[in-house]
Amino acid sequence: MTDPWQAPDAPVPPRYGDFAAPSSPYPGASHPNGPFAGGNPGQGWAPPPKPGLIPLRPIGFGTLLGASFQVLRRNPKATFGSGLIVQAVIMFVTVMIVGLVTFWALDRIDSAPLDQKDAVTAGSVLAGLLSAIIPIALSLIASALLQAVIVVEVARATLGEKLRLGALWRRAATRLWPLTLWTLMLSGALLVGVAVLAGIVVLLISVGGAAGLVAGVLIGVFGGLLFAATSAFLYTKTSVVPSLIVLEKLGLRASVIRSWSLTRGYFWRTLGVLLLVTVIVQVISQIISIPVSLLMGIGTALVDPAGAFMEQSSIIITVVSLIIAIPVAAVAAVVQSAAVALVYLDLRMRKEGLDLELARYVESVAQGGEVPDPYLAPIAFGGYSAA
Repeated sequence: MTDPWQAPDAPVPPRYGDFAAPSSPYPGASHPNGPFAGGNPGQGWAPPPKPGLIPLRPIGFGTLLGASFQVLRRNPKATFGSGLIVQAVIMFVTVMIVGLVTFWALDRIDSAPLDQKDAVTAGSVLAGLLSAIIPIALSLIASALLQAVIVVEVARATLGEKLRLGALWRRAATRLWPLTLWTLMLSGALLVGVAVLAGIVVLLISVGGAAGLVAGVLIGVFGGLLFAATSAFLYTKTSVVPSLIVLEKLGLRASVIRSWSLTRGYFWRTLGVLLLVTVIVQVISQIISIPVSLLMGIGTALVDPAGAFMEQSSIIITVVSLIIAIPVAAVAAVVQSAAVALVYLDLRMRKEGLDLELARYVESVAQGGEVPDPYLAPIAFGGYSAA
């Protein structure tokens, strides 16, 4: 059986765990001590090459989890720096816009005449809700950009390359809008689903009497569980869409179809990795944030027990909380995006032999050759067109 990544008559390079000739485990190597030589003469087993972030073989569960965090340590300026910039901008814009509008709305309500209180309150609440549109839109775009940046970083780090922050952003920006559209579609679908379920529950409770109350509670509980399970299934099946959009330069429809195909047979493994990474990140975030919040509260009570400087204390607590929340959110976003990118690489290695293609790419580059981008969608697997 021929490898879809090579000519039918080309020699087949060894996979991880196979036995190779001691002089050169990859075709095209010109000397026994090349970058991925099998070892000393007489040593028959060729370990998988590891030019960068991970060994070029299907990724084990532990390796995938470790590499998700190692992305931060390997290129912190580009990864953590990107996360810090994105989270800081989102937080700053949200606080400024929503905070100013809220302050204005409260002041307007306080100063409104008694006979206009209800109308002014309704208008102020509406203004507060509308003020959140800009931060939400910015958050979608910024999150898509960060995800694209981390996908590019993981892909290039796997090949042993280390790009600067500016280079990563330039590469990621070329696929920003398709990825933003995908993020918007996911967020919109989630919002619509929650709104429909909540609307049904509220309607039953409001007009159904005692029977409606029981039905509303049951539908709320079981409908919520069904909605959560459906969301988890769809998210897992489409989890590698961002990587496909960025690395293979596919359109949305082609990316969804290909993601569905790649995750076939690996659903539970993919779900387990993504769920475990999310739990680990959230636990670490809480371990950091909860003690700080407790210390700030205790410190405020000790310094100002009478509450004479309550407003100043609230401002200080808010500022300190934001200073801590921004880097924590940056780390969480980077690690979760890296895990998704690594899942994509693992799936392609297992199903399409991407590890062999990456090894050939690294070998050719080391010898000064020019080879095409190894991450582009393989023609042998459907000839997906860029969009």
